[in-house]
Amino acid sequence: MESRSLRYFVAVAEELNFARAAERLGISPPPLSRAIRRLEAELGVTLFERTTHSVTRTPAGDVLLTEAHVALDALDAAGRRARRAAGERKLVLAVKADGDAGLLEPILARYASEPGSVPVAVRLCGWQEQPGLLRSGEADVALVHTPFDGTGLDTETLAAEPRVAVLAADHPLAARDRLELADLGLDAGSVERHVDEARRGHGDLAQVLTAVSLGKVVTLLPASITARYPRPGVAYRPVLDAPPVVLSLAWPQQSHSTATAALVRTATEVAEATHTEHEPTHPDKA
Repeated sequence: MESRSLRYFVAVAEELNFARAAERLGISPPPLSRAIRRLEAELGVTLFERTTHSVTRTPAGDVLLTEAHVALDALDAAGRRARRAAGERKLVLAVKADGDAGLLEPILARYASEPGSVPVAVRLCGWQEQPGLLRSGEADVALVHTPFDGTGLDTETLAAEPRVAVLAADHPLAARDRLELADLGLDAGSVERHVDEARRGHGDLAQVLTAVSLGKVVTLLPASITARYPRPGVAYRPVLDAPPVVLSLAWPQQSHSTATAALVRTATEVAEATHTEHEPTHPDKA
């Protein structure tokens, strides 16, 4: 099965119209129709039900569309990695700003001292962009908080840290030293959804904290944030029964890079050493 056949199939499967798919591909409808019929013959299945008025995917077509996206993304990613490898040898590490639990600098410093290490370019990105960058070949390794879409990725857990409630300093709950999820109207199963809703519409952590200080948002964040972002208008309170925030290192499953393997090993060692020296504790009242 050729990649061109898959690209033709994806266009038809998404457009569900041969004329629009042909226009999208820059070809005429007759050769596109013939290519789809050859693909169906090659696979021995019917991918589309066709009438004079409509085109619909069959169950086999639905499955192939999902798999085709994975295969074509992998091909595109391989091309990007090959082009990057032809230039200066380096690793691209994707991370959300302030989403590294304080581990980024020690990891980079330790890795730089390793024999055979290569330069590391840090790519700062938005919420949960890291998995997509890994799958597209735009990054080699990523620091990312769970949960995330780990399709096609290998992962290693680096750290788990407690969460704190982030409230306006004049919020009634800020008068208390410690909280529980029920005080926030939450339970363990609703925490991630609540955090995602609080982030929505805010480009970065600074914007979230500004919204908190104005009384527009109450959210939960990793406890390590408290030391790096003390703010007069924001109170941080430990939430005793909140599930921890888990930070993982992720990289493509198909990666055979010795430099990537060395960075993963170094990051794991740094995280273990940091955990041993500094057991996670809830911050004192802000």
